[in-house]
Amino acid sequence: MSILEYNGASVVAMKGKNCVAIAADTRLGIRFQTVSCNFQKIFPMGKKLFIGLPGLATDVQTFANELKFHTNLYSLNETKDLSPKTFLSMVSNFLYKRRFGPYFVEPVVAGLDPKTDEPFIASTDLIGCPMVTNDFVVSGTCLEQLYGMCETLYKPDMAPDELFECISQALLNAQDRDAYSGWGGV
Repeated sequence: MSILEYNGASVVAMKGKNCVAIAADTRLGIRFQTVSCNFQKIFPMGKKLFIGLPGLATDVQTFANELKFHTNLYSLNETKDLSPKTFLSMVSNFLYKRRFGPYFVEPVVAGLDPKTDEPFIASTDLIGCPMVTNDFVVSGTCLEQLYGMCETLYKPDMAPDELFECISQALLNAQDRDAYSGWGGV
């Protein structure tokens, strides 16, 4: 069993027409034992920028705090909002820098460009290798189930309401088939 599966999690992000959606489950567990039903896995990093962090709970909290510190520092130094592409590079660099003693997280980035409002979604692996897509990204313990649900329900250029329904159904139905994630979604 991987240490990434120890606490269980599921995170998914989808791209729509001039919009993005990101969702995660709310369960914190120790393998099959549920500890909490309201654990935060999605963190705002800007006005239109979010990161979802499935993985080891202690690393999720530590990595989120470190990212928030550096995004605030960027905003102060550059006097502008951080774009999702720049933020993905920051995340990737932090993870790669710690590749020999890594944070056990697999981040999912979703946001809108502050200048053009262009939607952007991406994910990275444990050591920061980025994967940018044009439809959806998934991460967590119910990865296979999320892929199946997203491939079934996703359509390009969905409106915000349709995208919300699609991501909600994909997350809830996928985590119903995974004992390590669940208890609703955010």
